[in-house]
Amino acid sequence: MFKQWLTSSQPTASKPDPKSISPSLRADIYAALDRAKPWLIGTSPRHCAAGDALSYQPILALIHTHFPDLAPAIDVLGNVEAEVALIVAGITNMVLEMSKWDGMAGAMTMRTWVDVLSDAHARIERAPGSKRKEQVGRGMTRGITQLTDVSLMTREFAPRIQIISLLKSGKPPFFFDFTWPRFVINP
Repeated sequence: MFKQWLTSSQPTASKPDPKSISPSLRADIYAALDRAKPWLIGTSPRHCAAGDALSYQPILALIHTHFPDLAPAIDVLGNVEAEVALIVAGITNMVLEMSKWDGMAGAMTMRTWVDVLSDAHARIERAPGSKRKEQVGRGMTRGITQLTDVSLMTREFAPRIQIISLLKSGKPPFFFDFTWPRFVINP
């Protein structure tokens, strides 16, 4: 999959590229990061957490500003893994879009995003009989590997390699297994 990211040169998006970066993209990315971390952990105010079918709406509204076509399917509502995948893919797409216009700033933002994912997954409490930590981890993995639009990534070599390296690193709650071309959840 990551080899495809390195070699892909044809954009898959059907809409034409705008001439410049959206002025609010950077601010919206960091606002989404600030809202996503407590939402993923499940410690946000009023005990909002992934899987409650409502609390991801403010984050999704920020994502919709830049990607209006990203819409949750009916099966997403109340499904922890699907909600997490949708939000992770949306924010990752926002970061990749930023990298298209400013490669190194996008790479640094990706580093922040990967740290947020890693820290959030590490801080989810593993309650006896609860599978929430595993569901969030699978949602993160699915959001990055299946729902992210790689055509948004920068064409600059160094930032592109750095972004791919960050996504492949062992820091997030998933790592790339070189024996099988897929992501695997860390135990």
